[in-house]
Amino acid sequence: MADSSLLCEKHVVDATFKWVDDIVIKHNFCPFARYVRTPSRIRCVVITGDAGDVIKSLYDELRHLEENDNTATTLIALTHSSIADFNEYLDVLAISDNMLHDWGYGGTYQLASFHPDYVFDGSDVDDAANYTNRSPYPLLHLIREADITHYMKKEEDAEKIFSHNIEKAQTLGCPYFEGVLNALKKDKPA
Repeated sequence: MADSSLLCEKHVVDATFKWVDDIVIKHNFCPFARYVRTPSRIRCVVITGDAGDVIKSLYDELRHLEENDNTATTLIALTHSSIADFNEYLDVLAISDNMLHDWGYGGTYQLASFHPDYVFDGSDVDDAANYTNRSPYPLLHLIREADITHYMKKEEDAEKIFSHNIEKAQTLGCPYFEGVLNALKKDKPA
């Protein structure tokens, strides 16, 4: 019989990569994601612990990126029940971002944030634009600044990415995204 924690971890990783493929890449929310998805240079790790464990894992993943050029980016999936709350997640994100700078990685790496209940500051909770940052599980995304600069040069108008994402999300609408995200979470093994 397989260990249920390993099955759950596998589900989180699988759902996260399916979200990258079916939302992020399919709708071009992040134009450079396709460049690192195939060949797979995206690392995904699952952290089941609390905020302290997240900070330790963040440091470990920064070190991994420093030591492994073949890994382009890391998605850190957070599954602790306290981080399921969006406000708690924002607190963990703020601490993580501060630690990234305190450890001397500011300017080398940046954190992008995704959460199932993501709401942009000043936005209505039901605005479809929020789905550009909604994922099946809370995520911290570690990205190399040099890669962003490199891939942004390939975009004709990098400044329009954000407005494209909002337009695309509003065109597709909340029911579309809710269906995709719910399906990703439903596929969880028993």
